[in-house]
Amino acid sequence: MTDGRTVEVIDPGPLSTLQDRGRRGWAHLGVPRAGALDRGAAALARRLVGGGPDDAVVETTVGGIVLRPRRAVTLAVTGATCDVRVGVRAVAHGAPVTVPGGVLVTVGPASTGVRSYVAFGGGLAVSPVLGSRSTDTLAWVGPPRLAAGDVLVLGPPGPLPAAPAAPVVRPREPVLRLRRGPRAEWLDHEGWRRLDGASYAVAPDSDRIGLRLTGRPLRRRGGELASEGIVHGAVQLPPSGQPVVFLADHPTTGGYPVVAVVEDDDLDLCAQLRPGDEVRLRLA
Repeated sequence: MTDGRTVEVIDPGPLSTLQDRGRRGWAHLGVPRAGALDRGAAALARRLVGGGPDDAVVETTVGGIVLRPRRAVTLAVTGATCDVRVGVRAVAHGAPVTVPGGVLVTVGPASTGVRSYVAFGGGLAVSPVLGSRSTDTLAWVGPPRLAAGDVLVLGPPGPLPAAPAAPVVRPREPVLRLRRGPRAEWLDHEGWRRLDGASYAVAPDSDRIGLRLTGRPLRRRGGELASEGIVHGAVQLPPSGQPVVFLADHPTTGGYPVVAVVEDDDLDLCAQLRPGDEVRLRLA
């Protein structure tokens, strides 16, 4: 049941999707997990509006989004740093805000990072597909990407939590810690020595499927592999020698060797790295 509260999408920006914690348990059928790329930012947005851990949020990509609630709603924006406006009034990023009905909410372009998250009090009343409300951009399972004119239905809001303490944001060095993967032997001792501490730039074609890195190529063993299972955070090494870190919308199988896997705690960082950003790889 809903209470008739809806939000209209006026301008979806370059890519805005609905995401929750993803759909697990379907990889054997070739369905990716999807879900918010920056899980910590999405979880914070939910908490700020009193939502549950499985509530869906809007994930924007670089360019923000413009919304118009038809009735008063409470929302919060987290993730990539951006200007947030209610009408012409600037409001706080990372805090709950009550928006009157009919007033435009503008989530501006990201000034740092890539992906912002918008959570609504009551959550988004979207029918799950295979147990999740997430949009998968590889196979396009789940809700379609948001488009101008879409109307998002909200569930009934619960009580807001007590105001949290102001978060302390500490700059984090862009480092991805690696564990050796199932095909670690495809890199020899010299290859591992070069990989540990290597710096790579984020390639422009990075997306929700994978973080593509460019730098000094790694020389891998020759030969071919049959396709095998891929996990979130897998570091695949194609013949180019340029690593690819698989993210939430990754294919469930692949034929290039997975030489390493990124530590789970570092995967949220991948969501906010921009093309051209430098990232360092370290063996854990």
